[in-house]
Amino acid sequence: MDKTDKLLRSLIALAWLIATAALWWPAPSHAARLKEVASVQGVRSNPLVGYGLVVGLDGTGDQTTSAPFTTQSITALLQQMGVTVPGGTNMQLKNVAAVMVTAQLPAFAQPGQTIDVNVSSLANAKSLRGGTLIATPLKGADGQIYALAQGNLIVGGAGASAGGSKVQINHLSAGRVPEGATVERSVPTPLNQGDSLQLDLNSSDFNTAREVARAINERMGPGIAQALDGRVIHVRMPASPDARVSFMAEIENLDIQLATPAAKVVINARTGSVVMNQAVTLAACAVAHGNLSVTISSTPVISQPSALSSGGQTVVSQKTDIAISQQAGSLIQMPAGTKLADVVKALNSLGATPQDLLAILQAMKSAGALNAELEVI
Repeated sequence: MDKTDKLLRSLIALAWLIATAALWWPAPSHAARLKEVASVQGVRSNPLVGYGLVVGLDGTGDQTTSAPFTTQSITALLQQMGVTVPGGTNMQLKNVAAVMVTAQLPAFAQPGQTIDVNVSSLANAKSLRGGTLIATPLKGADGQIYALAQGNLIVGGAGASAGGSKVQINHLSAGRVPEGATVERSVPTPLNQGDSLQLDLNSSDFNTAREVARAINERMGPGIAQALDGRVIHVRMPASPDARVSFMAEIENLDIQLATPAAKVVINARTGSVVMNQAVTLAACAVAHGNLSVTISSTPVISQPSALSSGGQTVVSQKTDIAISQQAGSLIQMPAGTKLADVVKALNSLGATPQDLLAILQAMKSAGALNAELEVI
């Protein structure tokens, strides 16, 4: 029995040491790759936009009386092809729609490559299904043409109407042309310019900037990267373009240890949605929640004269009833240091709707009980 007791005590002591070590051992921080937390300054996509025409619609195009610019566009297009439309001609076009064409020109895109384009109705076309986009130049912010779009539209919706009834699935006034634009001009990037480049963090954070510089210096050599502030990291680059590509391939997959972000609660006042991160905590506070409802009902009351009276008139009046009801509010006390899960559980126990949560969180912030930044979008 003595040996058994000693063995049992030893096992208990060992288990206690393991549990204690697990409590004091620091938890690993969240890691992300460099390409997910930072971008190279100047290496980005560029928006393109153009005005064009979609033809071949099955009677679902623009109503030219309400959209005169569609007729003007057709007239200008026909003139370019040598067809002259007599002045004063009232063209009733049902198979043509004026559209806006948008696309994103990716970084390093070269002439001859293709990109996807989005096509959206500009006037009152009922549907773009089955249409073909006529050659449309796409311009950048500088007014220069960077791509030329043309092709058959893919519309994800469907619809039918007859006898005043209408059925529609998804959206019919917008579509997409996969690989519908051909790049005509490339955009220079700063990757091969100068002896260095700049990395910009997606969100400003001094700890992340320090970790990015540390990870690059450990992998590529000391003094290669310098953190200038909470968002910008200056990196010295090799001279040749091939070496620069290899350099970027090495550093973009480096693991970056991310610190816990600042506590923030984001409130969408239009939709009533509330999102909070894991760092949100509460100070000791008490919250009461109740609903006050006012109901107003109006009932018509008709007063008619007797059958033997003369000159009487029927009078219609309104009888109004007003009722005010208030539900009992529940008071919930939350201790200091409450974590996110406890915050959500406590607010849900109040029976608060998303719109009520907006007022509750704002009041808690004003009272100094919410340890987080409150952002309303």
